[in-house]
Amino acid sequence: MDLGRPQQKSSARPIYYGVAAVAALTVLWLVFKPVEPSLPIVTKAVTVLSGDSDVSGTATFTQAHIGEPVSISLDLKGLDPNAKRGFHIHVSGDLSGGCLSASSHFNPFGKNHGAPGDSERHVGDLGNIESDGEGNVKTTFEDKFISLNGPLSIVGRSVVLHAGTDDLGKGGNEESLKTGNAGGRAACGVIGQA
Repeated sequence: MDLGRPQQKSSARPIYYGVAAVAALTVLWLVFKPVEPSLPIVTKAVTVLSGDSDVSGTATFTQAHIGEPVSISLDLKGLDPNAKRGFHIHVSGDLSGGCLSASSHFNPFGKNHGAPGDSERHVGDLGNIESDGEGNVKTTFEDKFISLNGPLSIVGRSVVLHAGTDDLGKGGNEESLKTGNAGGRAACGVIGQA
């Protein structure tokens, strides 16, 4: 050791202390990090439809995984025989004033009304359902826009079966672009987690 010359500090020492500090903070964070509550994944929801008409029945919604299409199974009776009727998800689950309380179609992106396969459509636009010769509907179909989880969740909203046929936004007038000219509300129900 040469006492006549000033000693040079090692440039590796500050890096060593920096790495050690980061490692210590990481361990402390992992040990003491707050546990975030997680919401359960909803895989099934159901609604019981009823209203001022004779229409009654159920709609069951299932979604195996978030991001996958929702399967919709309908078991309805009391429709006119061989009828096509508009079927939509509406914004509100408050049906205290009957089906009119359901508000408008579920449309978080502010789009025009359309058919289920259209890119320009409300999230709640599920098209038409068709009854058989006795006025019953037993069918299952899928929709890729609605979800049972997250911001597009339909749980807590309502289903409305309309009294008329949905023109799928192709009617050439302003009402068609809002409602599909599907007419009054024959039956409705709140969608609840099953």
